[in-house]
Amino acid sequence: MNSPLPSPQPQRPHQLDRSRHAAPQVFERLREAIITMQLTPGTVLSRAELALQFGLSQTPIRDALMKLGEEGLVDIFPQHATVVRAVDIAMARQAHFLRRSIELEIVHTLASSPNEGLILRLKSSISNQTALAESGDYSAFVEADQAFHRQMYEAANIPDLWAMVRRHSGHLDRLRALHVPIPGKAHAVLRDHAAIVKAIAAGDPAAAQDALRTHLSGTLSHLDEIRERFPHYLKD
Repeated sequence: MNSPLPSPQPQRPHQLDRSRHAAPQVFERLREAIITMQLTPGTVLSRAELALQFGLSQTPIRDALMKLGEEGLVDIFPQHATVVRAVDIAMARQAHFLRRSIELEIVHTLASSPNEGLILRLKSSISNQTALAESGDYSAFVEADQAFHRQMYEAANIPDLWAMVRRHSGHLDRLRALHVPIPGKAHAVLRDHAAIVKAIAAGDPAAAQDALRTHLSGTLSHLDEIRERFPHYLKD
């Protein structure tokens, strides 16, 4: 039986930046809603209704939905409907492999030459995550978690790889969105982040990699528990 998801934070108004192309903005809004599980698997996305909500013609809506389809987040049935796809475990595992491979090298690099400014920024990020975890704002907590990792990509001078990883991580991120509210998960993330920063600050590449492996294995190692809570949201 499904466990209820925590109440989502209020959705942002569908106001677009008129100085930017509409389709990418619609894509970003819908992708965020899918990733955070505000739009759950099985939700039907109507072009006509979305066009009305965003105040647009159906052309940019179609383009945004096609891009979501390319990332495997929706199934598009021509002349029928677009439906939010179930969380694909195989795709989540591939995203995990990609991210782990890159981030093991990142933390090794950062720990090989510790930077005091980076350490302070990462610690500040952990403090922000702690406050969000205590408030129960899990959507913002996940965003702060991503910001923590993005800082390390930037510090390692490979920001473009962060963008690449994000494009491939939709199903993994959705799995994490289901996992984070489970009691104990947020605090485990905080503990892991602290261990990563401690190892980097100590100039210990091996310890940093060990902490990173532990951290990134968390969600997939609890797959059975997530599946039990949300059986209709996942597919193998």
